[in-house]
Amino acid sequence: MQFKNILIIADIEGSSGCWSYSDSSFMTRGWRRACIGMTEDVGSLVAGLFDAGVQRVSVHDFHRTGFNILPERIAPRAKVTSGYRLGPVPGIGDPRGAEAVMFLGMHAASGTKGFLAHTFTSRIRRLEVNGKPMPEVEFFAASLAPYGLRPIFFSGCSAACAQARTAIPGIHTFPIDKTAGPDNFDAESWRSDLATAAMKSLGNKSTMPYTPQGPFRAKVIMRDGPKIARKLAQRWGFRHEGDRIYIDTPDIHALYQSSIRLCYLTPRIEKIIPAGLFLYNLLGRLGLAWVRLSLHFSA
Repeated sequence: MQFKNILIIADIEGSSGCWSYSDSSFMTRGWRRACIGMTEDVGSLVAGLFDAGVQRVSVHDFHRTGFNILPERIAPRAKVTSGYRLGPVPGIGDPRGAEAVMFLGMHAASGTKGFLAHTFTSRIRRLEVNGKPMPEVEFFAASLAPYGLRPIFFSGCSAACAQARTAIPGIHTFPIDKTAGPDNFDAESWRSDLATAAMKSLGNKSTMPYTPQGPFRAKVIMRDGPKIARKLAQRWGFRHEGDRIYIDTPDIHALYQSSIRLCYLTPRIEKIIPAGLFLYNLLGRLGLAWVRLSLHFSA
């Protein structure tokens, strides 16, 4: 089997341009460099997939505002989507047509030993589901399962790769070593190997759409303590004890929706999500315009 229509979900923490928390933070000098590195990583992967015979590649920028990739630096045959969509898949929109999904630049779950490890937001100190840490790749892969997408490839730090393999047996992984720092990292060589590994995963026959069976009980430990935990739990009607919030759902889709509400929304904002997304995407566009302007003046 060789997949011909690929969806790429791209994040920044596991990219070749991000080496600190500041690099992942919006509108910093480090973030500007990280955007370039993330773009080059995606571009190398996309070019490799087309060389391997893939007919269609869609890229979704999935870090912070969703505006970190410079589309003009990606092969024009690829469709690069910046910003977030309301649905049908949260953030992604409509993935119909894609056969498989690749995850690039990802990070490990909150509360684990990975580079800038977090799940959804760094305000969560640890997120456990049914007694185990849960990384974002599980939520993202499960949200795409109803559309038949198979998770075939994952790249991030070694801890993130190990978590992906545990959660989704058979998924191909390719790590990035962040331990030696950027000065000792050969980005071009790593990108070449990344593209080669991704091309090999096109023949991955091991994975199926990711459909973990419920019920699910999530324990969310908030970094800022009991007061914040109580406020967030009461906002959405979740049970809480000290700095811990408990969420019980019958399936992973309901858990994903509850997690989005907990981390990003208020009841008032939820009622005006279309307008809120427009403004948030506008903020992202302005940030990426700043990156382009900075590149222009530094050229």
